[in-house]
Amino acid sequence: MTTIDIRSTVVLPAVREDIELHTTDGLTLVGELALPVGRPPVATLVTLHPLPTAGGFMDSHILRKAAWRLPALADLAVLRFNTRGTSSPRGTSAGSFGEGVDERLDVDAAMAFVAERGLPHPWLVGWSFGTELALKYGLSHEIDGAILLSPPLHRATDDELRAWAAADVPLVALVPELDDFLRPAEARERFALVPDVDLVAVEGAKHLWVGETQTRRVLNEIVSRVNPSRAPLPETYESE
Repeated sequence: MTTIDIRSTVVLPAVREDIELHTTDGLTLVGELALPVGRPPVATLVTLHPLPTAGGFMDSHILRKAAWRLPALADLAVLRFNTRGTSSPRGTSAGSFGEGVDERLDVDAAMAFVAERGLPHPWLVGWSFGTELALKYGLSHEIDGAILLSPPLHRATDDELRAWAAADVPLVALVPELDDFLRPAEARERFALVPDVDLVAVEGAKHLWVGETQTRRVLNEIVSRVNPSRAPLPETYESE
């Protein structure tokens, strides 16, 4: 056995498959599904990346590291994909940026894929722009919950927030203390429309969650909600 220190570039074992999603308006979106090796996942993370016009894509680092680590460490399936018009090393999804409107069909396609594959207990994990998609469109689907990383609340309306208050679905918001768009005090005011929101103010963090300390914090917060029996995550991995 070899002990591996889990650092930013470490890729742990998983069954990784390049996948395609197909939208009802005829687009093909590219992505990846990562699964635990030799056992079924206990839950599924459907990740929604930051704003593509500002450099967001399926490989934005928190989402990439979730796919690299969480199948092995937390028995989670991790689905990542490029929304319409977005490029990454995996490829370019068809179409063009839809200002968060047309991307509703991208979320639909991802959730249809989850259903087709029989992936269990889906949670939406949105980051920045991805949180807007989760808030606006998540309740149209059978999900176990949603986790918002750095929510700017630029596109989600008050009515859409109120819908979460009426839904029996957990909503978690991780709000960086030093966020560029929405800091904890303002976030508490905006999320007052969702009294049961689990709002976590993360001291010292910024919008992009830079650094291994912040990466670990985010991944631990995710796992503690989705598969709490595997939290906190270890900082080493025993490899055969």
